[in-house]
Amino acid sequence: MNCFAFDIETVPDIEFGKQMWDLQDLSEKDIGNTMMFKQKQKTNSEFLPLHQHRIVAISVALRTEETFKVWSLGDPDATEREIVQRFFDGIERYTPDLLSWNGVGFDLPVLHYRALKHGVQAQKYWDVGKLDNNFRYNNYLSRYHARHIDLMDVLSGYQPRARASLDQIAIMLGFPGKLGMSGDKVWPCWLNGGINEIRNYCETDVINTFLVYLKYEFMRGNLSKAALNNEFDVVRNTLAKENHIHLNEFLNAWNQD
Repeated sequence: MNCFAFDIETVPDIEFGKQMWDLQDLSEKDIGNTMMFKQKQKTNSEFLPLHQHRIVAISVALRTEETFKVWSLGDPDATEREIVQRFFDGIERYTPDLLSWNGVGFDLPVLHYRALKHGVQAQKYWDVGKLDNNFRYNNYLSRYHARHIDLMDVLSGYQPRARASLDQIAIMLGFPGKLGMSGDKVWPCWLNGGINEIRNYCETDVINTFLVYLKYEFMRGNLSKAALNNEFDVVRNTLAKENHIHLNEFLNAWNQD
C-alpha cells in the first residue's frame, strides 16, 4: 500500500477580486465578502468559482508499506506557492495512489489553477504516457483510472444525485467525521488568524478520507478483515503517538464508538 490521501482548504483569492472588480480600497474581509455577494447574486450561492479560490492549507495522510503519517504541508505561514509545490513534489517522489473526497470536482481543479498561477511544474502528475508508458493506462488525470481515487465519485457510481458528504459517510461507518468545524467556517476562521485551526481541521478530514478508503478496500476484497483491523490499529497508534490535541480529540471520538 502506497497511498496519499489529501484535502485542501481555501479562502477567496483577494488579489483576483481587487483586480477583477477594482476593489483596491477595501479590506481583505470586505473584498472576500464582496466576491461572495456577487456570486450569490448570480447563482444564489456564495460558493465561488474554483479559479477564485486561494489555497491556505493542504493536509495529507501518507501510507507506505512501513509507515503512516498525517501532516499539513509547509509551515503555517508558508506561501501558497510553497504548499502547492510541496504537494506535487510528493507525487514526484512517491508516485502514490491519490485518495480524495470530491477531489475531481474541487481539490484538483483548484490545485491546477493555483499551480498554473504560480508556475509550479509537475511532470509526473500531468503525464499520460509520454514520460512513462505505464501512465497511458493508469494516470492521475483520467477519471476512471486508479492513480487518483475520488471516493465520493466512485462510491456514487459517478452519479451526481447519489453523492454524499464525507462527514455523513464517515459517521455512517463509525468514524468521527467533522468535529466542530466545516468548510463554510474556514473564511471567518482565516480572518481571525486561525490558520492552525484550519490546518488541524484539514488533517482530520484526510484521516476520515483514509479510513473510508480502508473500508472501500475491504469491500473490494483487497483487504482481509484481519488486514483491515491492522490498518485501523496503525492509524490509532500513530495518532496516539503524535499526541496533538486535535488528533487526540479525533481518536477519542473514534474510540467511543
